[in-house]
Amino acid sequence: MQKFFVETKQIENEKITIIGEDVKHIVSVLHMKIGETIQVGNKQTHESYIAKIIQMNLDSVIVGITQKIEKTTESNVQIDLYQGLPKADKMELIIQKTTEIGVSNIIPVDMVRCVVKLEEKEAKKKIERWQKIAMSAAQQSKRDKIPTIENKINLKQIIEKIKEYDCFLVAYEEETQTTLKQILQPMKQKENYQIGILIGPEGGIDSKEIALLKENGATMVTLGKRILRCETAPICMVSNILYELES
Repeated sequence: MQKFFVETKQIENEKITIIGEDVKHIVSVLHMKIGETIQVGNKQTHESYIAKIIQMNLDSVIVGITQKIEKTTESNVQIDLYQGLPKADKMELIIQKTTEIGVSNIIPVDMVRCVVKLEEKEAKKKIERWQKIAMSAAQQSKRDKIPTIENKINLKQIIEKIKEYDCFLVAYEEETQTTLKQILQPMKQKENYQIGILIGPEGGIDSKEIALLKENGATMVTLGKRILRCETAPICMVSNILYELES
């Protein structure tokens, strides 16, 4: 069953009006008909519904709510991914796959070894594109929440956020002792978790950046005996965190 997201204002009197690109997708790509059923998620409240198509127009599809979905697909573990800016195609892959797995927010980070520099004049268009990728991945995986792709930040801004989390983990290739399991298993006493993770760009994280992160409470962890690409590491890390802590 296909899922689509709408704004709160599109839901009224047990009916939902779907507009924009989703109309073309329903009509011309999926070739859906009146009477067929879809899922619809509210972007603001994260509530989801099963709804039946009752009217199809050139610029809108109207569906009637038949059931509110009580069971959430969202995790009790909020993971914010701070991603050192990689090349564009890699960032898109990271957003798509970590959204499917269950990441909460994705924050691009400007770091010393970033090859790519996201200039202010192009940042808005990039983030809009990345947000669409996140929405598409959330639809495909039937998430209740679309991860937010935030504006680019720097390491100093990350430092200011570290204390907001139950733990802030940095995947570091030169760390050989401390594993994710060692950090996460003692935490298994809470109902909900807020975890921040930082993944470096293609060139890794500079030693001065590592020192600064350590000084401010971040924990360096190894992801295993092998060195992972910057687009593989966040997928691995998010998966392992949810495996250990999700209930």
